[in-house]
Amino acid sequence: MAKRRSCSELLQAALLLAASAFSGAPALSLYSPSDPLTVLQADTLERSIFNSSSAWVVEFYASWCGHCIHFAPTWRALANDIQEWRPALRLGVLDCAEASSQKVCSEFGITGFPTLKFFKAFSRRPDEGIRLFHSDDGIDKLRHSIITSVERHEDVWPPACPPLEPTSLAEVRGFFQANNVTYLALIFEKADSFMGREVILDMLQYENIAVRRVLSSDEEMVKKYDVATFPSAYLLTSNGSCSRIPVHLEERSFYTFFLRRLPDIVRGTSYNLTVIPDTEPRTTPTPWRVADSSKLYMADLESVLHYTLRVEVARFSDLRGERLTALKRYVSVLAKYFPARPSVRNVLRNLNRWLRGVKERDLPYSAVEAVLRNKKEVPNARLMNRTIWVGCQGSQSQFRGYPCSLWLLFHLLTVQATLPKGQNASPLEVLSAMREYVRFFFGCRDCAEHFEGMAAESMDKVKSRDEAVVWLWSRHNRVNARIAGTTSEDPKFPKLQWPPPSMCPACHKKFNGQQVWDEGAVLSFFKAHFSPSNIYLDYIPPEEVRSARRGRNTEEKEGVTDGKQEDGREAEEEGEERTGRPEGGTVESEIRGSERRTSPDLHRPSIVKMNPRTRELEEGIVDLDSFSEQHYRSKALKAAAASKSRRLSKRDTMLQLMADDHHQASDYDAAWERLRRKGLDGQQLLSAMGEEEGGTLRNQWFRILGVGFSRLDVSLCIVLYFLSSMCLLGMYTFFRMHMRYRKGRPGFPTA
Repeated sequence: MAKRRSCSELLQAALLLAASAFSGAPALSLYSPSDPLTVLQADTLERSIFNSSSAWVVEFYASWCGHCIHFAPTWRALANDIQEWRPALRLGVLDCAEASSQKVCSEFGITGFPTLKFFKAFSRRPDEGIRLFHSDDGIDKLRHSIITSVERHEDVWPPACPPLEPTSLAEVRGFFQANNVTYLALIFEKADSFMGREVILDMLQYENIAVRRVLSSDEEMVKKYDVATFPSAYLLTSNGSCSRIPVHLEERSFYTFFLRRLPDIVRGTSYNLTVIPDTEPRTTPTPWRVADSSKLYMADLESVLHYTLRVEVARFSDLRGERLTALKRYVSVLAKYFPARPSVRNVLRNLNRWLRGVKERDLPYSAVEAVLRNKKEVPNARLMNRTIWVGCQGSQSQFRGYPCSLWLLFHLLTVQATLPKGQNASPLEVLSAMREYVRFFFGCRDCAEHFEGMAAESMDKVKSRDEAVVWLWSRHNRVNARIAGTTSEDPKFPKLQWPPPSMCPACHKKFNGQQVWDEGAVLSFFKAHFSPSNIYLDYIPPEEVRSARRGRNTEEKEGVTDGKQEDGREAEEEGEERTGRPEGGTVESEIRGSERRTSPDLHRPSIVKMNPRTRELEEGIVDLDSFSEQHYRSKALKAAAASKSRRLSKRDTMLQLMADDHHQASDYDAAWERLRRKGLDGQQLLSAMGEEEGGTLRNQWFRILGVGFSRLDVSLCIVLYFLSSMCLLGMYTFFRMHMRYRKGRPGFPTA
């Protein structure tokens, strides 16, 4: 449950966050230059750690990762604890969530967050980094792991680092003759103790003193100084005196405090504690995007597609085995259920077809990237190349964003699977793809392990597609309860049980005085909330639409097609891209169109069962309806464009539309549809064409009368009508002549 806050505290927090959001101030990060560590950038990482005389420990993190947010205070505390170990050892951080850092993080083999890597002094290659395993127990184990890594230096020891190996009696006897110092501190400890090495590094920056460690197994040294307890410390001076160091507790901090306050002990001037980053953190102010919580935004959904396919998957240079299978299932579910714009749908379907044909067991990601960028094969195919968070925008850069949009994506897919197009699929189709993606690709490994635990617990009990929707909803709420009140919670968007009563009153009921969920109402709410009709195109960059249109024009000129229409729908989708949708509209009309799509043979049902020969003949028949419609459309557009009259203001609208977005004047279909969306229909446009208007209206009435019939049906009707008319005319003539003949006979009765 989220922490309860008073109204005044919430109001103050909201005002502060709103002020920071609208003031244009840079977004806060997990670390800042004021911390005793180096905030690295993509272009400063290699020149900082390669060929450096210092050993480096770098944390590769993602600002959106909840576990990284939890770990940041520990890493910052460690940096404060060992800041005296510089310049022998330095700590650094790099945010792999930044677009500029994604390539370098992939080169350094970062597959999960947070990842700690130790680089020896004078390292030269990314693969020389040694991964450090950490836990949430505190900084002690991290300190010990770093010391162990420093001791792995064999060929070249860091110049500023004192020796960490145990000393001997022979070295102690001649120490003051070989070293110009006043004090020598000996710390006696057991072999598994790190305290002696920690004190040695703590005193690294102080002059006129040296610290050495002695193991309890060195019987000669233990006997000489009469050491009875471990640990314990003795202070030797250059004048030959020796005494035990008096401390209240035999611990690192007490030894360090005592030694630094000895007479003539000063901090060395050669060591500069202030580490100035090579460049200032390049944080760009993010404009606050006003969003409605009752809506879904295509910007969030397409941003998560970009991030999963181009960032998360790209961290693995080689895709093999179960990881490759997980990618195939994830892309297959996206291509089947994601209600994307036509240009995005083309990318997903092309990638899905290509992955289904891949037989290799070891697939390099560069091949996947090539398919995503393959504009020559599929010109009208484009993914967003950056992230734009709208409904998932957080008050600071490390909040919400990618994890929020990933939840939205999977909720949307489970709801889409309940539609008729998923009726033959397994109830676990979407959930299994989601589980495998999180297991093999999701960067926050702590989050991935927690989700895997929930899936192993009860996912196999899901028996229907509706149950899949409810299962994912309940697990999402469990995650919300788990991280509520933690450092990864956005104070502006507290983790509540969703949906709240303000969005779905029917979802909440009381039973025996307790608040309970109505799962039936929750399911109905989810199907309405995650419906394509509730997806809005606000904040989609206009260049995305223009690029898709330019790709369509290029495809028409070059005659490029992929030759493999999936489910007989690619041709209709291309026509839909021609019509487009105004910015800020929903995708409801597009989804309705997709539900009406059928094969070309079923578009106009015929009353005659044609044999193959008749079908071949039909293909050569000119579609007079389409021809006349195109003819009059083109004449109408040309007449309106050439007219100097200002009698109809909507003609100016048509001219402006034809001039926008590098639109070609010959693309009459697109212009015609654009005019219709702006309220200028065909009759208004043709009103200036005089007598041509009547012909067009007759053509339109002819089309209305022919709805539901094929061209051959209409032709046969005309022939039958003509034959029946001739037959009736012949019968009328026959009976007319027969009556006249009978009237002329003598025996015919007369009045």
